[in-house]
Amino acid sequence: MIIDCHCHAGTGDGLTGPWDTSAPLDRYLPRAARAGIDRTVLFAVFHSDYGVANREVARIVAGTEGRFFGFAFVHAERDRGGIEDLVRVAVERYGFVGIKLHRHDARITREVCEAAAAFGIPVLYDPVAEVSVAELLAVEYPRVNFIIAHLGSFSDDWRAQLAFIDLLARHPNIHADTSGVRRFDLLELAVARAGPEKLLFGSDGPWLHPGVELAKIVALGLGPVEQGLILGGNFLRLISGRYATSRVGSGIRPASTAPPIGFRDPWDGESIRSSDRR
Repeated sequence: MIIDCHCHAGTGDGLTGPWDTSAPLDRYLPRAARAGIDRTVLFAVFHSDYGVANREVARIVAGTEGRFFGFAFVHAERDRGGIEDLVRVAVERYGFVGIKLHRHDARITREVCEAAAAFGIPVLYDPVAEVSVAELLAVEYPRVNFIIAHLGSFSDDWRAQLAFIDLLARHPNIHADTSGVRRFDLLELAVARAGPEKLLFGSDGPWLHPGVELAKIVALGLGPVEQGLILGGNFLRLISGRYATSRVGSGIRPASTAPPIGFRDPWDGESIRSSDRR
């Protein structure tokens, strides 16, 4: 089974770029089918209300007869004090199996990690090149599995990705997805140093082509067992503590049209660091 562990879906309310506007799956699905991808992890685009966005993703997951897994998107600061409730709804009502958050919104917090620990689910976090946080996460929450998106940096920060590989190799609960990694040599190095059991195939669909991203894993030239871990086995192991089918009730409402709360390019690490200095 090939599982794409990183794909967005649904509608945002920001209208500043694809990342907070819309993630339609009409092109993704036939592309994934042609590539041989069996299942996909879905989570929302950027949104001013992740409770609303998660409900929309839940409707998509529920209508596909097991084609998708769902992750609950949370905002570590805006949702402060209510993250456990957001996650509980996503896990117990929607059948979601993980948490997603992004440094573009806010840095990961203890509240997020403790919710993951309480429900026995992994956290997929994009640190936007602030990879040193993986050291703290690994030490403070050794029983929580963390998946660091894009090998640490979608923005092709070679230094951050190289530094992250050391953390990936040293900590058993730190993993990485392969979506959007442009420097193939770094994927090879990650496998050589950390092992295939630490990487998960992801595409960052629907905006990146899942067949192109999958070809990178095939090009690693691994044996069938090692390749199988990256393509699906590792993900299934990480969610084994909380595997459920989607259960969506009748109270789901259409997505809100509330205005967005500010904007920075979510993949530009320097713009985020600059804003922190102001």
